[in-house]
Formats: sequence, C-alpha cells, structure tokens
Amino acid sequence: MFTGLISDLGSVTALEQNGAGATLQISTRLAGELAEGDSIAVNGVCLTATAVGDHSFHAEAMTETLDRSSLGLLKEGSSVNLELPLRASERLGGHIVQGHVDGTGTVSAIRDEGFARILEIAIDPRLERYLVEKGSVALDGVSLTVSALCEGGFAVSLIPETLKRTNLGGIGKGAKLNIEVDILAKQVERLMEARA
Repeated sequence: MFTGLISDLGSVTALEQNGAGATLQISTRLAGELAEGDSIAVNGVCLTATAVGDHSFHAEAMTETLDRSSLGLLKEGSSVNLELPLRASERLGGHIVQGHVDGTGTVSAIRDEGFARILEIAIDPRLERYLVEKGSVALDGVSLTVSALCEGGFAVSLIPETLKRTNLGGIGKGAKLNIEVDILAKQVERLMEARA
C-alpha cells in the first residue's frame, strides 16, 4: 500500500520490450532502501524489484500492466515518480493508493491560476462515477484532490512543490497519465451492487 506522496523522481536508464512484457532499469537514490522482491510504485504502478544495485533497480512489467498503464510509453531518460510502500508506523499523508492502475487519462488542458497549475484530464467514461469534487485521485502515483469535475473528465490543481518533486511539472497537453481512483469508492459500489 502507498500514500501517493512521491519519495523520489527517478530516471529510466534502460528499457527492454518484447511480446511478453518489459524490463525497466531505473536509477534512484532509493535503491539503497530496496531489496529483491520489494514492491515499489513507478508512476503509480506497483512493481517488484527483481534486481537491485547501488544506484538503480530492475523491475518487470507484464503485458496486462503495459496495456492498462502508460508504462509502455516510457523511454530511456524518462522521469518517473517513485514511492516505497507505507510502513505501519508512518503517517498516511496522502490517501490510500494501491498501485493498481484503473486506466489512463490524457491531459486535455493546462493553465496557470495564481501560483497553481491546473490540469484538466480526459478519462474513460467508466471511471467518471468514482470521482467527486474534493475527493482523492492518484495521477502517475501522486495523491491529488479533484478540484473540479469537467465534461469527460476532471481537473486537479498542482502547487509548486508538487510540480518540483514529481514528473507532473514537466508534462504537456496530450500526455498520458496513470489513473487510480479511490479504492473506497470502488468498494462502496461493489457492496451496493451485492445488496441490490
């Protein structure tokens, strides 16, 4: 389990893709805190470290992961948001993020509003029902608050600290982002379906 508070901005140093999936090598200052078999969120996708070096780690992404997320679009040199799993003794500063991406969204508009940057995200209509104004959403693993609901999607407001510490500061219109909606909304929906 994660919180959506990014621990480091890593860099893809090698990427091998074939029909079975992809193997990523990512450089990060977090490598010293990882061991083989540990989970780590990469742009909001929970992956397993398969090999760990002094300054980098390897992880594999299967076809299902590549199809459902934006990891298949990564290239050597791409910046990625990284987060280590939550320890039971730590504060839950963001919201509950599982690293199980529900789909991708596309940045449809970007504008500045005071010191904040507003991103409008177009999403699959099937995900719209899980979003509420002032509710939580994870974009590329970053815990954010839905600032507005728009036709065909939603908006988030990014403060300068988020722009500096995550890859969201360098994205442009048309970028694809991983979306994980709030697990509580999905669980409530499932329980209501079972009662009906």
